[in-house]
Amino acid sequence: MNSLVQDAHKAGERVGLKSDKIVINGGKPLRGRIEVRGAKNLATKAMVAALLAESPSVLKDVPDISDVGVVTGMLEAYGVSVTKTAEGELTFDPSNVERAHFSKIDALAGSSRIPILFCGPLLHRLGEALIPDLGGCRIGDRPIDFHLDALRAFGAIVDKSYEGIRLTAPNGLKGAEIELPYPSVGATEQVLLTAVRASGVTELKNAAIEPEIMDLIAILQKMGAIINVEPNRVIFIEGVDKLEGYNHRALFDRNEAASWASAALATEGDIFVGGAKQAELMNFLNIFRKVGGAFDIHEDGIRFYHPGGDLKPVVVETDVHPGFMTDWQQPLIVALTKAHGISVVHETVYENRFGFTDALIEMGADIVVHKDGLESVTRRVPRRPLEQAAVITGPTKLHGADIRVPDLRGGFSHLIAALTAEGQSTISNVGIISRGYEHFIDKLDALGADFVYEG
Repeated sequence: MNSLVQDAHKAGERVGLKSDKIVINGGKPLRGRIEVRGAKNLATKAMVAALLAESPSVLKDVPDISDVGVVTGMLEAYGVSVTKTAEGELTFDPSNVERAHFSKIDALAGSSRIPILFCGPLLHRLGEALIPDLGGCRIGDRPIDFHLDALRAFGAIVDKSYEGIRLTAPNGLKGAEIELPYPSVGATEQVLLTAVRASGVTELKNAAIEPEIMDLIAILQKMGAIINVEPNRVIFIEGVDKLEGYNHRALFDRNEAASWASAALATEGDIFVGGAKQAELMNFLNIFRKVGGAFDIHEDGIRFYHPGGDLKPVVVETDVHPGFMTDWQQPLIVALTKAHGISVVHETVYENRFGFTDALIEMGADIVVHKDGLESVTRRVPRRPLEQAAVITGPTKLHGADIRVPDLRGGFSHLIAALTAEGQSTISNVGIISRGYEHFIDKLDALGADFVYEG
């Protein structure tokens, strides 16, 4: 069994999926209401932040996804008590933090990249951190050099061994001036989680400013941190001696909301996404409307639907926030196979994010991936090394196929493609989808999808 299949099985098992295969009969519009809870990209980081506190923390709207299971296991391995106190609510008690056995951490870390974010909190609590080889979706290089360079700037000593990476801080961690070469979300989180208890002031330049980052900053401020977000991606953090626990409701998952919106458009359906908010989805909503989709904003969510008529081609450039998210382009591309004309998606964040289009092409889509990107006089996002572009010509009819999920967002896109296609599709490795989509099998059922899942 290769590592990807193993990751899929482990991920599915963590949320109770007994089978790693789903058979979908396509051609039926998705209609109904589903709910989205807290963002995967916030909830897991908020859980790590609980390690920094000297009293318990409570996180609400926690999604029941595999990545939450991974972080729960890691926290428990370090002696943090994790208790489900209500539906979607976890309480973390970090009063008995201790060194973890490497074997426990290694068994968990292979399916996630979250463990690297444990470094700062563990250095503060235990004086050392041991991080095994990292897993996660295979969508690009995603180097951890940004993380390690930042930790060195705080005074950490990094040693690499056959087990992974061992960090120590014999002289403690001190505030630093750090400028990221790219506004990496993960590296920004690393600096925040480390700087809040480092002595002195930290200045972070070229920081990521995604809504999930702002929500993490709100959590840290609740805990007693002093953090100022300045113009031009500059963040100042004044270190404090101790932090207390937090009580927080996680920001909704805008990536899941956009994915279901794309599913509504591609299947000519009508989906109400409960919990979705307009402000964090504005750039997506603009593109959704340009393609020909319609939406209604409500206090408790957003209704996404296909209003009839032909879909229109668009040009999309992914970028860091406040740009169009890279996680949004994959499910949207399935809908773009239905548009009349030529669409272009410039992917500027990850270099291997178009791998999922191989399956779409097998299903009948007309997609050409340009490995070195494409020049354009109308570009707004500056060209970046390793960027790629996908040219989608439509409309094309998709037909059923046997598909193996390659990564999280690509996997959900394959679900959408199978729901859209004529005939039957068999999708394997669906456990990977559970890393970021809560109860997606139940939600497909609630929306009237025609499928067979023996789980």
